[in-house]
This record gives sequence, C-alpha cells and structure tokens, in this order.
Amino acid sequence: MYYSLNNEYSPLTRQQREQPPLSNPKNYKGAIVIDNLVSAVNSLLWNYYVLLVMLVAAGVWFSVRLNFIQFRYFGHMFSVMRGSTHSDKSGISSFAALCTSLSARVGTGNLAGVAVAISLGGAGAIFWMWVIALLGMAIGFAESALGQLYKIRDDNGEFRGGPAYYIQQGLNKKWLAISFSVCIFLGYGLIFSSVQANSITDALNHAYGFPAFYSGLVICVVAGIIVMGGLRAIANFSQWIVPFMGLGYVIVALAITLWNIEAVPGVLYNIVTSAFGINEAVGGTIGAAIQHGIKRGLYSNEAGSGSVPQAAAAATPNPHHPVSQGMVQMLGVFIDTIILCTCTALIILLAGGGAGEQMEGIRMTQDAMTFHIGSGGSDFVAAAICLFSFSSVVANYAYAESNLHMFKLDNRVGRAFYTICYLLMVLWGSSASLPRVWAMADMALGLMTVINVIAIVWLTPTIVSISKDYFASIKAKQTPEYKDGQCPIQGKTEDGIW
Repeated sequence: MYYSLNNEYSPLTRQQREQPPLSNPKNYKGAIVIDNLVSAVNSLLWNYYVLLVMLVAAGVWFSVRLNFIQFRYFGHMFSVMRGSTHSDKSGISSFAALCTSLSARVGTGNLAGVAVAISLGGAGAIFWMWVIALLGMAIGFAESALGQLYKIRDDNGEFRGGPAYYIQQGLNKKWLAISFSVCIFLGYGLIFSSVQANSITDALNHAYGFPAFYSGLVICVVAGIIVMGGLRAIANFSQWIVPFMGLGYVIVALAITLWNIEAVPGVLYNIVTSAFGINEAVGGTIGAAIQHGIKRGLYSNEAGSGSVPQAAAAATPNPHHPVSQGMVQMLGVFIDTIILCTCTALIILLAGGGAGEQMEGIRMTQDAMTFHIGSGGSDFVAAAICLFSFSSVVANYAYAESNLHMFKLDNRVGRAFYTICYLLMVLWGSSASLPRVWAMADMALGLMTVINVIAIVWLTPTIVSISKDYFASIKAKQTPEYKDGQCPIQGKTEDGIW
C-alpha cells in the first residue's frame, strides 16, 4: 500500500514557510492555506487514530455479524480458487481479479512497513499485524461481496463496480458515490502512481546511478503499453507478475528460514511474548507493539479502503454468486499480511533486527537481507521494490478507470483523456519532490476509507443476507447461484446483471 512510513502531520514549519516563494505571492499564500488544510485533515485521520479505530471496529463488527467467517470457512476460502481461471466476455476470471488486487496491495508496505513496525514496536508488533489481518479478512469479504453484487456493465459491456456503485445503488446516495469516485481518481488514478514511480526511480538511481527522468520515461512507456489494453490487459499482466514476484519472495524467505531453523522457535517465542509485554527486555513497549502492529497491518492489506472492490466487481464469479468474490478477496488479505509480511518479519528478526534501530524501514530490510545472502541482498530488495511498485502503478490505473462510468466518461474520449493524465503523472512523479503530494495522497485515501467503512456498515443487512443464501447452498451441498430477488437486499442491482 502507499501510505507514507511515518504518517505524522503538522502545520508547516517556519523553515517550510521561508522556502523561496512562488512567482505569484497570492499563489504562494494559497499554497500555504492548502498545505495547512491537508495537514489538519491528515492529522485528524491518522494522528488521532480516527481511521485506526474505525477499521478495527469494522473488523470486529463484521467478524461477529458474519459468525467469524474467516475462521469457520477458512478451508473453503482456498477451495473457491478451484476453477478460478474461468472468465467470459463480460468479466475477468476470479484468479485474475485476485492477482490484480494483489498487484496493488503488495508493495513497499510489505518490505519497508514491516521493518518500521519492528523498529518502533519490537517483535511483538508482528503478532498484532496477524491479529488485525484476521479481522481485516472479514472487512475484505464484506466490501468485495458488495462490489460484486452491485456491479454494472460499462459501454463496452464489461463489468465495473466498487464502493461508488454500491453506495449509489444500495444506499441511493449519489453525492456520496461521487465523493468516493473523486477521491479514488485523485489517489489511485493520479497521485499514488506518481509516488510509486518515484520509489522505483529513486531505488534505481541510488543503486545504479540511473538518471530519474530516463528511468521514469521507461516506466511511462511500459505502463502505457499495458494500460492501453484496458482492464483485461492489466489483469493478464497481473496474472503473470504476481505469482512470479510473490512466490519468488516467499521462496527466498523460506530458504532463509530453513537455513536458520534452529533460531526460529526463539523468534516465534519472542514475537508472542513481546506482544503481551511478557519479555522483560521489551516489557515497556507493549503499547507500541499494539499500535504499530495494527497500523502497519491495516496499511498493508488495504482492507476497508474501498480499493479492492474495483477488482472484485470486474470478475465473472465461479460459483456464480457475489459471495464467492468475497471469499477470493478475503484470501488476498491473508496472502498479503499473514504470508508476505511474515516473510519480511522472519528475514529481519532472524538477522537480529529489533526495536529501537535508527534506520529507515527499507534500509533495515536491505541490511537484514545482506546479512543472510551477502552483498546481493541489497540488490534483491531493490529489485523487489521496483517490481512490487511497478505492479502497483499498473493496478492503480484499473481502480480509477472503473469509476469513469460514474462521470459518463467510460467511452473512447474519456478513457484517452484519463490515460494521458495518468501517464503524465507517472512521468512527472519519477523525478519530482513529493512531500506535498504524499500528504494529498494520504488525505484522499483517508477520506476514501471513511466513506467506504460507513457505507459497508450501513449495508450490513445486505451482506448478511447474501452470505446466508450462499452458505445455505454450501450446507445443502449445492453449487451456489445467485439470481436477482432471491434474497432481500438494500436498494437494487442493475437490470440484467443477475
């Protein structure tokens, strides 16, 4: 995910105010006002834990209302992937939807974010990352099932959906749907892609001295070739790149774990004892472990932000029921946090990393990898960052593009205009200085999350209703199949979808 690593906001400092003014003094004053406004909103959302409390509460809410679905149907979550490569002319396959969502989910949070959690909260933070991931699985299920239920067909006859669509059709709140679409366009459509491009070019420049502009130009060209093929091209790319980069990273982490197998019991013991302050060495950091573990877990898996339902809605589900996509995307949360973040944690902890290390998150991960595999460790992490970040650049396009229908722009002209803006932002971001852009991105994402969490809680009766219908079929050993009107829902779905 794309949050800045510290997520601490405050009004502009005196040094920032004394930076060389813009050519137009009025514009400069306007920029100061905007900066302070963005800072105030971000401080409320992030520093005062508004989002943290909302997401944890939503995780508990849906876990209880859905009878702890993430535990009761854990095995079924994997079995749904059988036959998941099926697709048709209207939608991509369930496997492609999972890979597309993982393309956006898996990023620097899995590498740098885990290191930040450990450095600030100790090994115990990893335990709380696991806890919040298990709660986040219920949120991911809820929002993805809704995305699939209230999907529409665009002008090309392809499925599109997401929070804007279930807000408009399920709650009949078009103004709120438009607000979400604006936020996702600013965040995922424009800003996040520029930030990810900047991460890639910075890594290449630091490691190999490649000029940022030329690296950015290559990123822009390659991304342009992929996204111009539309959602199907993005999904096809994701189906290739996600298993490659995910399995590659897991294999390396597994090899390191097996090589240090004698130390693994001690590391696991340290994670559990530190989480509850039992270990005297970190007994005073239990609060930090809980805070940073929960924070980084939520930031990594994106559960509740409203991004993943875009991918879920684009699929032709198998079984043909909206709940099946909820199960698929619940698996995505598990893979992102329980598997990939744990891999990074083991790499760091087996290298002796711990709380209080004064280094940037990604540097801590690089040093740990270098400890295990030598000088090539830093290059491996740099390559992983480039690969993870580029997959996010491409997936971001798909998320925002799914909302063009809300503005009546899902046509050739609308897509062309959006694609040009997107590519220009990628090119600009590759060599730009991004502090203010980061702040605006976090604000857009924070507002997205607030809107989405309110919406899915509001739509709880629908989520419970379609879930009961699905699992009743499973209990009767029948293949679930949803048809419009077969169980009560809020609002209505688009004609001809179900």
